[in-house]
Amino acid sequence: MKAHLRKVRIAQKKVNIVAGLVRGKPVNEAMEKLRFMPQKAAKHLYKVIQSAVANAEQNENAKRVELAVSQIVVNRGEFWRRFLPSTRGRALPLMKPTCHISVFLEKRNPPVKTAKKNTTETDTAKKTTKKPAEKTETKSAPQKSTTKTGVKKSTPKKSPSSKSSSSKK
Repeated sequence: MKAHLRKVRIAQKKVNIVAGLVRGKPVNEAMEKLRFMPQKAAKHLYKVIQSAVANAEQNENAKRVELAVSQIVVNRGEFWRRFLPSTRGRALPLMKPTCHISVFLEKRNPPVKTAKKNTTETDTAKKTTKKPAEKTETKSAPQKSTTKTGVKKSTPKKSPSSKSSSSKK
């Protein structure tokens, strides 16, 4: 249960970052995450995982709910060599990277849904339990400095009209 995508025109590092977010996840969850990611790599990974799921359903008779992403391998591909014209007849090289993406799936047991228990009695018991007493010690704020008479010193505020305007000659 695998699928490959070769010579994708995107850097290996960019794909690896997105691939790290879906490794080991169930297929439904991985595809749901990738569908709403803005990265270009997410679109490519989505298509490869979708192809791997189709391969598993067709060849192995597996159900989508049972599948999980076991491995995503991103290898470096060839570089597309391009040249950028520069001054004095020079040409600056541009290296456009490609990569190869391989996705491997595995069968896992689907999660079993359990019925919710009627826990109204335990919920009310939890609500009526007393909370532990809070600590009464609190740190006091630092005191402001005052003069000997107990009055706070204040500095006169300068008004904008008190600025002296000096003219240069």
